[in-house]
Amino acid sequence: MADGAGKTLEQRLAAIEARAAITDLVARYALGADRLNDPAILGPLFATDATWSAEGFGTLEGRETIAAGLAAIAREKVLWSIHFMVAPVITLSDDGRTGTCQWYLWELCTMQTDDGPKDQWLGGWYDGTVSLTEEGWRLQTVLLDIRVQGDIAPPLFFKKRTQI
Repeated sequence: MADGAGKTLEQRLAAIEARAAITDLVARYALGADRLNDPAILGPLFATDATWSAEGFGTLEGRETIAAGLAAIAREKVLWSIHFMVAPVITLSDDGRTGTCQWYLWELCTMQTDDGPKDQWLGGWYDGTVSLTEEGWRLQTVLLDIRVQGDIAPPLFFKKRTQI
């Protein structure tokens, strides 16, 4: 379903709507991540049998486990953050019910380190798959590939906590 060639108007409209819904998943993922990985926001974005993984953070399987696990990561490791999730590249299957989605991450964060909390930059990308479920479009697999991370110098002097 990469292009409109040979597709009906209904199929083309369905592809546009799917891309909008998948882009919204990415935006809502950033929203939840910036609210200390709020499980009430993040959980519903995932399929019930989804998988989330990132080197250094592990692999989480199942919607409830992902929601609880991401919240635990925020409590223990990522103490504050602003996620810039941009440029999603969405490819839909021919039947329009599954697809892939890759997007970039640029994040300012405060990470708990062995030396205490540190303001850091973090960058990379997400590789994901999506599926159309009875609940709508959901993330099926998410792999966070962190490509760069380092201390912000000088440290941030103002950080406003998000109200949950």
